Amino acid sequence: MDATRKLYEEDAYLREFTAVVVDCRERKNGWAVELDRTAFYPEGGGQPADQGMITPVSSPESARVEDVHEKEGKVWHYVDRPLDTGTAVIGKIDWERRFDLMQQHSGEHIVSGLVHNRFGYDNVGFHMGSDVITIDFNGLLMEEDLQLIEREANQVIVSNALTEIFFPDPEELKELEYRSKKELTGKVRIVRFPGGDTCACCGTHVKRAGEIGVVKLLSVVKFREGVRVEMISGSRVLDWIRVIAGQNHLISVRLSAKPDQTAKAVERLGQENFELRGQIARLEAKEFARLAGDYSGKGDVLLFEEGLEADSVRRLADTVMQSCGGRCAVFSKKADGTFMYAMGQAGGDLRALVKDMNQALSGRGGGKPFFVQGQVTAGEEKIREFFQKL
Repeated sequence: MDATRKLYEEDAYLREFTAVVVDCRERKNGWAVELDRTAFYPEGGGQPADQGMITPVSSPESARVEDVHEKEGKVWHYVDRPLDTGTAVIGKIDWERRFDLMQQHSGEHIVSGLVHNRFGYDNVGFHMGSDVITIDFNGLLMEEDLQLIEREANQVIVSNALTEIFFPDPEELKELEYRSKKELTGKVRIVRFPGGDTCACCGTHVKRAGEIGVVKLLSVVKFREGVRVEMISGSRVLDWIRVIAGQNHLISVRLSAKPDQTAKAVERLGQENFELRGQIARLEAKEFARLAGDYSGKGDVLLFEEGLEADSVRRLADTVMQSCGGRCAVFSKKADGTFMYAMGQAGGDLRALVKDMNQALSGRGGGKPFFVQGQVTAGEEKIREFFQKL
């Protein structure tokens, strides 16, 4: 049987087409349909498959295309209902989704090409998600490098050069400098964005660089032997700006700061918070020292204190255990009704006790033999009952 005619290679902007059903096979979660020709792009090269509808010419009952894959030259459309072999059909691409993927893929090409040309790094991994695109490079990039590449990528977009897609003959291919994850022979499809990238690729791309709209590089993190870069292009950038602007507006209102002064306002708030925490720590230290004096030589001590942070619970238990001459257990209730705890005994061994306590009070935690921390879900009454039995 002849291979499927790939209309998406001939015209990436084809939104609707006619075809004939060649084969239809039932599968676990639907049916696999082969057409004699298709504009539906099958998953490959990092680009997700197209989605859309296939409708028989003689019937309004459409089959939803949920996924597309190519096997041995045949393109299989995974649909939600069967289509009779020999039926003439109309295929309709989900164009909004397709064009978004074209913008993302073309933007990724330009970024990868610029990184390769400037730094010599290869794109060794690429994933086109529904929210962001990730690219893995086999070399290190800093934030300032991203800013440079982003600026250059958008200069390529502004140039609005025509995207070149061609199939060089074997001799031309040998002389051509292009990106590829492996050595290629035979019929090779080359996609070139003048000033940005030349790469072997089977995906769908915009006709002109300007249709990408804009590229935004969001982040760079260390990944394996290189870095992982997150990016978005086209309409996704506008959506991202709306979200960021909305969040910044809320911050500016809360902090009574102008939208372009929120960073300074947050920095000021952070400094005030740091100073307040320092004051609280000093006041707590005084109060903890007072309690240590009150319980000096009293033996085992059980304390319930409201509103303490985990570190404060630990410091209080540590301070009192040094003077009480026995075991000190401190519990502080959290907003969800559970209790944080810290328990210590100078020179003691609390391992068996904390194991029994966690089991009896539905808790978890541990630590050193003489000092343990954790939390329990039991209420104050049950906690007191447990320690009274000791």
